[in-house]
Amino acid sequence: MNRQGRNGLFRGSKATVDPIKSIESIESIKKLLSNEKRNLFLFVLGINNGLRTGDLLKLKVSDLSQTKPNELIHIKESKTGKTNYITLNKSAYKIFQSYLDYESLHADDFLFKSRKGNTPLTIQAVNRLIKKWCKTINLPGNYGAHTLRKTFGYIQRTKFGVGFEVLCKRFNHSSPAVTMRYLGISDTEVANILKNEI
Repeated sequence: MNRQGRNGLFRGSKATVDPIKSIESIESIKKLLSNEKRNLFLFVLGINNGLRTGDLLKLKVSDLSQTKPNELIHIKESKTGKTNYITLNKSAYKIFQSYLDYESLHADDFLFKSRKGNTPLTIQAVNRLIKKWCKTINLPGNYGAHTLRKTFGYIQRTKFGVGFEVLCKRFNHSSPAVTMRYLGISDTEVANILKNEI
């Protein structure tokens, strides 16, 4: 018999996490993390790149330390084995430099190392952090490590008008339909297009 856990789910079922849907909420979390340089950089890098959290956690200081703003750095995705890339846009670059100035990090250190020596944060630890940040700013919904990647897709689509085909390519999904499901396109959103007069 399946037992229901603390999160209301039955054992073996997966929780779907939400994206952060407003720029105001994103800014609130940035403000909340302003004195936590590592966590601020993790948040900003995640929502600006759309990579899986596991791939972000594998990065070492040397992977980004010689990078110029908007330069593409090739990485291999651990889940798919496909080549992808990461970049530091101007906002992420500024926060990265501040992080390097604040922490005494060495080239072979993990970029997001835990407080327990030179090992990276775990995905479970990132899950807990993101849940805590969203709870602190009273953001309703379910949040976790995938929230960073989903926030990237949601904001790119709704604020910048990026299409599903481009997001599909960025996410290395097999089709735009997978990307649509991943970003949780609601029936209301589909129904709303019927109000557009042609």
